[in-house]
Amino acid sequence: MYTIVGLGNPGGEYVHTRHNAGRILVESLATQEGVALKDKKKPAHLVGTGDVYGVRARLVLPNTFMNKSGTAVVGYVKTPKAGKNLIVVYDDIDLPLGVVRVSFGRGSGGHRGIESITRAIKTKDFIRIRVGVSKSARGRAKKPSGEKEVVDFLMGTFPKSQYEMLTGEIQEKVFRAIELILPEKSHVPAMNVVNRM
Repeated sequence: MYTIVGLGNPGGEYVHTRHNAGRILVESLATQEGVALKDKKKPAHLVGTGDVYGVRARLVLPNTFMNKSGTAVVGYVKTPKAGKNLIVVYDDIDLPLGVVRVSFGRGSGGHRGIESITRAIKTKDFIRIRVGVSKSARGRAKKPSGEKEVVDFLMGTFPKSQYEMLTGEIQEKVFRAIELILPEKSHVPAMNVVNRM
């Protein structure tokens, strides 16, 4: 069974932030597919199991801060080999807004949530669905320079038009990727389609 994780920070002040893009999208997937999410403690997370595009899957939303995300994931992905059945949806400041990329077995790109998961499950071999959140300059990511500026940007809320884009065309791409991955039990078909959209 696949485990689909949406990364973000817990708490009302982070709900519509760029860093919560993955969480927002997996929460929307749960709503669309009728998967009820239940609150779990130790470690804090929401989890639900149900049919997602006709395939049994588990949805997980860590309720820890981003750099502790792995604590919620390791309970469901207990061996490095099981990583092949893990899909993590998260924000990527190195991609422009509107771009979605499916990949497998990459480095973290400095993303603290991915670093935490990689440490917890002892492998980088899992599927990533990266959601671009940067401003674009002629189709290329234009990210802020400096650590404080990057943090401020990621913790900033999406402007209304960008949030509508996230829950519209970007969501369609992410859901299409998941719809292709689950029945095929492979990330390759999703890479071939979504990475060209």
